[in-house]
Amino acid sequence: MLKVALIGYGYWGSKLARNFHNSEYFSLSIVADKDPINLSLAKKNYPLIEGYLDYKKAIKNPDIDLVIIASPTISHFKIAEFSLKNLKHVLVEKPLSLSLSDVKKLNKLSIKKNKMIFVDYPFLFSGTINFIKNIIDRNTYGKILEIESFREKAPVRNDANVIWDLGTHDVSILFYLLKKNPYRIKTIKMKNKKGSLCDCAYINLKYNNNINVLIKNSWVSPTKIRLIKIKFTKAIIYCDENESLYKIKIYRKNKKQLIYNIEIPEIDLTEPLLKLAKYISKSIRVNRNKLFENNLNENITRLLEKINKSND
Repeated sequence: MLKVALIGYGYWGSKLARNFHNSEYFSLSIVADKDPINLSLAKKNYPLIEGYLDYKKAIKNPDIDLVIIASPTISHFKIAEFSLKNLKHVLVEKPLSLSLSDVKKLNKLSIKKNKMIFVDYPFLFSGTINFIKNIIDRNTYGKILEIESFREKAPVRNDANVIWDLGTHDVSILFYLLKKNPYRIKTIKMKNKKGSLCDCAYINLKYNNNINVLIKNSWVSPTKIRLIKIKFTKAIIYCDENESLYKIKIYRKNKKQLIYNIEIPEIDLTEPLLKLAKYISKSIRVNRNKLFENNLNENITRLLEKINKSND
């Protein structure tokens, strides 16, 4: 069983802690957080862990195999770098870094130290996105015409804007499904709250084969929306992550173009973070990080940088 040190026990760190604690492949051994209140809560929930205020002491523990980094985004690079230098595999909450040059440095270091970098792009492990991927790979409903994605309402951050926060989900999903880069990018960025980072973004990506992608990311919303619509020549798929059971609806076109027949398929509802844990354990065991090959992290970070700079 692989031993884990978790750095950061905040909103997302607590979710990662629960899933890795529940995994049959890992033992949550250490939690580090500079906030004594967070650390106290972690020890209350997991009495057998060791608690550290200093993340460096946690990482230097010789028994640790994997370091999970769920700290503020601006600290991801330095903690990941320190972990790799101390010969630990790392899992980093998305985004890996706000800088493409930093991502390249981490990749080079991971190769040098023969340790793996995993990034928590949770939807790449979801039953919904993998169901859609199978449809695209098999060309079940013909050519993709358009993709629309809406992500609204999330905790407002002060270390990264809404594109690096919510937009990372969209960009990682697009690379996973389409396996290519857009040739044109247009972005409208807005600040609804005075003095804040960009909290709302409208993104338009154009791909070869006339695929048009429209994305809206917003922290400022009274309701939580997590909806993707994919329009094929023969059907339209609605993927609503807010639905508890029926997350995907397929609207198939019949001979009368304006009439659709609806299908609701069965979806694997296993929590994505639990599947991520299983994937990481297998990758370490076989010494191959298949999903993250072909510079996935660099491609995602590069596109996010371009989106952020677009129309500035």
